[in-house]
Amino acid sequence: MRRAKAGPEQADDKKDYNYVTALARGLELLRCFGDAAEYLGNAELASRTGIPRPTVSRLTATLTHLGYLIYVGHLERYRLGPRVLDLGYRYLASEGTATIARPFMQELADATDCFIALGVADGTQMTYATTCQGQGPLILRMGTGSRVGMAQTAIGRAYLSALPARAREVCHELLRQENPDDWPRFEQGLERAYAQYREYGFCVSEGEWNRDISAVGVPLVLENGQRVVSFNCSGSSLRLTGRILTENLGPRLHDMVEQVKQLLVPAS
Repeated sequence: MRRAKAGPEQADDKKDYNYVTALARGLELLRCFGDAAEYLGNAELASRTGIPRPTVSRLTATLTHLGYLIYVGHLERYRLGPRVLDLGYRYLASEGTATIARPFMQELADATDCFIALGVADGTQMTYATTCQGQGPLILRMGTGSRVGMAQTAIGRAYLSALPARAREVCHELLRQENPDDWPRFEQGLERAYAQYREYGFCVSEGEWNRDISAVGVPLVLENGQRVVSFNCSGSSLRLTGRILTENLGPRLHDMVEQVKQLLVPAS
């Protein structure tokens, strides 16, 4: 099972004497839940995180008391509670990028009949902060809060492409640890993506995350490189050929991101 991992900016935190292990472990448990509908027991949480089961039991009891988890007695498992949702909405409300970008995203989704998403990094995954659907033949059943892998998706590759070298190396190491067998293939795909980003300003994934879906991704770098989010434009692999991705959708998504950046930079 997937073990919850810290993001690149957190990798060295344990060297800090101010590091609070109990708090970190509690947050690590919350990160194990893929979505609000997932139910996990103490044994599963212990397995995913490597935290001793007695410690997990104390943490889940505390998180339940505070409203971050809900205990479902007949299943003997937990699911995410409303306090987590409250935190998510507070974050999104303070994240001006999604508010400003959404009209541009919907316009591009309508014009291309594609799925457009804004994603933020979450360990080795990307979490959709906002999404817009076109009217195309393939409707992706994904929305705000959905998560996708970083290594095989255009949105994840775009994020990695724009990271400072050290932060990217940390992400690579986390990906390698989580996917030792797949890492050689992931690494090849990432190197192709970085070359695409250097040449075109966007990254492509043709049926690599899902054979039926192809996409192009563009990063948005803010605060002098201190904050990176990314966007994708995706749809049916049968319709979105490599040529369409690189000659049409990639440049259009890149232009859209530049429009968003121009509105954000003065406030950054």
